[in-house]
Amino acid sequence: MLNFRLRSRRLTAYSMTAVMLISSIASAQRPPMRRHTVNKKGKLVLVEANQDLKIMSQVSTSEANGYRVLEVNGIPEHKVGPFPNRGNPHVIEPRVATFRLTLNPRIGKVQTPVELGMNFGIAINGVLFDPGAAEFWQGNPQSGWQYEALSGSIPLGLDTNFAHVQPDGKYHYHGIPTGLLRDLHFTSKQHSPLIGWGADGFPIYATHGYQDPNDSSSRIVELKPSYRLKKGRRPGGLRGDLSSPGGSYDGTFVNDYEFIEGLGDLDECNGRVCVTPEYPDGTYAYFLTEDWPSIPRLLRGEPDPSFRKHPSPPRDGRFGPPPRGAKPGDFGPRF
Repeated sequence: MLNFRLRSRRLTAYSMTAVMLISSIASAQRPPMRRHTVNKKGKLVLVEANQDLKIMSQVSTSEANGYRVLEVNGIPEHKVGPFPNRGNPHVIEPRVATFRLTLNPRIGKVQTPVELGMNFGIAINGVLFDPGAAEFWQGNPQSGWQYEALSGSIPLGLDTNFAHVQPDGKYHYHGIPTGLLRDLHFTSKQHSPLIGWGADGFPIYATHGYQDPNDSSSRIVELKPSYRLKKGRRPGGLRGDLSSPGGSYDGTFVNDYEFIEGLGDLDECNGRVCVTPEYPDGTYAYFLTEDWPSIPRLLRGEPDPSFRKHPSPPRDGRFGPPPRGAKPGDFGPRF
């Protein structure tokens, strides 16, 4: 298991007030979204995670009043890619935060979409799972065509942990956290170890589980999602039509996929009710998968408000005007 170094940090009321004030200013200064016109899937190029961070990972876990409380700084112990890099101009920095998870999660009547203002969950090393990218066709969120971060269509500077850095310095996962799995001695011959929790408190595992969800003595298999690419072509794409990208459904956009119940082992939230080593009596559990969506895009239960994203304070003029001589897009994506 990871040798987590447990240490707690708390911001004073005064510093929190200052951060909120600076954050509101920073939010207004963020650069506009990049205007992409790519409508074909590319080759996903990952930078090698070969860098040791000099910042100590900090994860403190406690339980009180029916909640699991994680105080973290968002720094992993595994190696990371070089940041900044060609696709990601940001530097990894500690982001001290507290997240709360109910110890008694419940399956809701409706699913909650993991939108850009929310993190899906958190890994046991304190790094957030944040699958969506704030990149849209023509830079317009109103178009509804959101680029898939793992499609290779636009450069995001992801490392081989399928992770990169927010403008505020926050390192986060867009896919299966390979470095964490290595640290946990993951093997396809055994049920996945617990790797984290969804924002609703349900546990997260990776790729492999019991063939029979109710029998821990059954064979270990790779669990498959129930999503597939839509058939045919996207609407739009005609000259002068900027509302839709056109082209074939090939995985460039999140919208290129559709859920087919029963197609795989998992439900629409990329999870199932099952027994696991940590929950021998059964639980609802999420599974990260090799195929899309990799990290779930829907939550089965009610997410805790602590997983909502908040603006971050500017540093070194990072959210101010671009430096002299900068070309469009040099500031990188908004992630």
